[in-house]
Amino acid sequence: MTDPDVQIKLIEIMRIIAKSDKPLGARLIADELQNRGYTIGERAVRYHLRVLDERGFTKKHGYIGRTITEFGLKEINDALIGDRLDMVITRIEELVYKTTYDPQEKKGNVIVDVSVIDKRDHEKAMDILKCAIDAGVSISPRIKVLDEGSEEGDISVPDGKFAIANVCSITYDGILLRNGIPSTLLYGGLMQMKAHKPVSFADIIGYSGTSLDPIKIFINKRSTSVLDYIESGTGKLLADLRYVPGSAKEKAREVMELAKGSDIGGYLAIGETGEDVFSVPVEKGKAGISVFTGSNVITAIAEAGIPVNAYPAYSIMDYNMMKKLE
Repeated sequence: MTDPDVQIKLIEIMRIIAKSDKPLGARLIADELQNRGYTIGERAVRYHLRVLDERGFTKKHGYIGRTITEFGLKEINDALIGDRLDMVITRIEELVYKTTYDPQEKKGNVIVDVSVIDKRDHEKAMDILKCAIDAGVSISPRIKVLDEGSEEGDISVPDGKFAIANVCSITYDGILLRNGIPSTLLYGGLMQMKAHKPVSFADIIGYSGTSLDPIKIFINKRSTSVLDYIESGTGKLLADLRYVPGSAKEKAREVMELAKGSDIGGYLAIGETGEDVFSVPVEKGKAGISVFTGSNVITAIAEAGIPVNAYPAYSIMDYNMMKKLE
């Protein structure tokens, strides 16, 4: 589990390793961190390096040290780490503000995840997608398929590809805001499921202070077991956690139940004020709300061996343009 302060240190370590033309050990990294104003010892650096190894950002070369991986370099290059540490949460807050969906009128914009897949895998991918939706691991059964060359809003589909837009769980934060309920998105993580029921978060990564969407990290690391869950009811699914003021807990429940009437569901629990939610502590005076992420249906496709470029919480879309799979 990674809090925002730890995430910032992980990013700084990656920057140090990336600038070296040879493997770096924990002692040299600790010295450089000290030079940059971070009070962290060699032992703590070793722990952080293990975390980076597990996420695929760095590679260990015996006792010589670590180098950055292609995945790590892509994270640095895509996110411009150091200048845009809060890019993920800032972008999400903007999407939440643009969400206009009204569960009573059943119309408006929702936030969507977008995934790009090779056209040659279309039939197999759509079969798996329907299976995952039928298993109830999505936010909504409604999707929109965009063909190659299509452009819709800021979504542009390359030649030879097709795209799937599915409802993102952060839509809930937009709906809550429109109903006067402020929410704070805290973590993306892996929810351990047994007998078709959520048990606890197996791992979480904070949204604040990170340049890469936590859900995308788990997708890229192939940490999920959505297909196992579909088959047996046991597995690890993607979920997120936010909190609302404890005084707004019951109103939040009413709003989220109302959303179910328009096929927007997937929330797992609304905790009691100040109490843990699936083993994750919640601040005093706050109530935690955990929701499946829409990316579970796309992760199922990736688990089946189909290459997928996934972009969680990518854009907004008119919900009435999205349809159920037949």
